[in-house]
Amino acid sequence: MVMMGKLKQNLLVACLVISSVTVFYLGRHAMECHHRIEERSSQPGDQGVLGGLQVPGGVLLGGSLGSSAILRGSRPGGHNLSAPFVYNKDMPLVFIGGVPRSGTTLMRAMLDAHPEVRCGEETRVIPRILAMKQMWSRSGREKMRLDEAGVTDEVLDAAMQAFLLEIIVKHGEPANFLCNKDPFALKSLSYLAKIFPHAKFVLMIRDGRASVHSMISRKVTIAGFDLGSYRDCLTKWNRAVETMYTQCLEASDKCLPVHYEQLVLHPEKWMRTLLKFLDIPWNEAVLHHEELIGKAGGVSLSKTSDIVLPPSSGDEQKQLSINHAVHPVLQMDPYIVDYIGPEHCVCVYIHIYIYMARG
Repeated sequence: MVMMGKLKQNLLVACLVISSVTVFYLGRHAMECHHRIEERSSQPGDQGVLGGLQVPGGVLLGGSLGSSAILRGSRPGGHNLSAPFVYNKDMPLVFIGGVPRSGTTLMRAMLDAHPEVRCGEETRVIPRILAMKQMWSRSGREKMRLDEAGVTDEVLDAAMQAFLLEIIVKHGEPANFLCNKDPFALKSLSYLAKIFPHAKFVLMIRDGRASVHSMISRKVTIAGFDLGSYRDCLTKWNRAVETMYTQCLEASDKCLPVHYEQLVLHPEKWMRTLLKFLDIPWNEAVLHHEELIGKAGGVSLSKTSDIVLPPSSGDEQKQLSINHAVHPVLQMDPYIVDYIGPEHCVCVYIHIYIYMARG
């Protein structure tokens, strides 16, 4: 028994010594790694890695979600590869929105063709998180519970700001001008203008009959739209446009409405107007986005992006029958001209559709 007791005691002492030595060496190694990281980050022109986090187009070097961060990398012809890319809430972001099938993808493609601009494809996340924020704000009971828990509007705004900025910046390559194209994000235009004070907005507007015919004929699924009913789709189109257009008018110094028909008819005129509004230098590449589709650093389009195709004569004939079926105001109003062809497209006043949906 005495021998067994001494053996156990010796084993415990040996384990204690081994553990102490291991902890000592691990601590020393950790300190050396920490010093090496500090030395690398202090050297100019050296690229460091924060936690091994790799991002598209570059390496995240530092910064916090609430303030600013630095990104290295670039698309060809855009941001200087050797210069750090600093991004924060005060940067001049561009948001493109409108009802789907209203030319939002065309506008995004044209801006993406600019060497200093990067939009990228729809994130699909941003409109959903904005809708959740609206839901929390509208529910008095939910807002009261959040306030009691210390989750105030200021806390939520800071979190939303950081989340949206990270999505926009890191879902594509760095560029001097970053934009986002999630059509229904502009339903929260006023809120986005609040949390991103230097952001600007582009609201794409298209004749509602053409938008609805496009989404139904091409079977483009849109949440809340019944593709089996032209009346339902036009009513939902009207509500969405009214919501976005009203906010656009309230922030007229930050929001530019662009009519799809006019953009197609006079692309250079409207792109010059738009780039001047966005404080982006003019570049002829925006008029030739089709040459950059699918190329590195160019324009990426999803398989449903067929916005550059003119309507066929069959589409136009079907469109005319829709006009007569929806509401007589479309036949009688002197301001409305039916589609004769893509070169005779006209912009239809929004108040007509408001009357149509409510009348």
